Amino acid sequence: MKVEKNNVVALTYNLQIPDSDGEMDVVEVVNETDPMYFIHGISGLPEGFENQIEGLSAGDTFDFTVEAEEGYGEYDEEAIVELPKAVFQMEDVNQDELLQIGNIIPMTNEDGERMHGQVVEIKGDLVVMNFNHPLAGKDMHFSGQILSVREATPEEISHGHVHGAGGVHHH
Repeated sequence: MKVEKNNVVALTYNLQIPDSDGEMDVVEVVNETDPMYFIHGISGLPEGFENQIEGLSAGDTFDFTVEAEEGYGEYDEEAIVELPKAVFQMEDVNQDELLQIGNIIPMTNEDGERMHGQVVEIKGDLVVMNFNHPLAGKDMHFSGQILSVREATPEEISHGHVHGAGGVHHH
């Protein structure tokens, strides 16, 4: 079987991104003890990644770079926003612990979409948040191997994620 739309793919990979000196830094390693499973075509993975592995079979290896615009997009200066500290006022939350520089905080925008912002700076009553994806503006180099490919069940396709081994278990 080949990697194609609505097939469940299990794979291992190393993800490297260039650092400021142009050296390649390994930022993520997925190995055979805990491979990544996803449904091809509805995975939410960057299109550039899915396009590169389409047509591969179990046992095939891959080694490619996804350019930033095919990955998580270019770095967007407008995704840096200043929010009043009051926004982070929640019961049972220690605000000082929450608002540490570098912390990633899940938030919801006015359209109800979930986003993750990183605390960049605290200026008095303002919190500077960066809503860019951590890999925005980065070329991503993937190398790895396809472990298995199978057809997704109708239920998996309707839910949009893998069930069973490597997947989401519903109770």
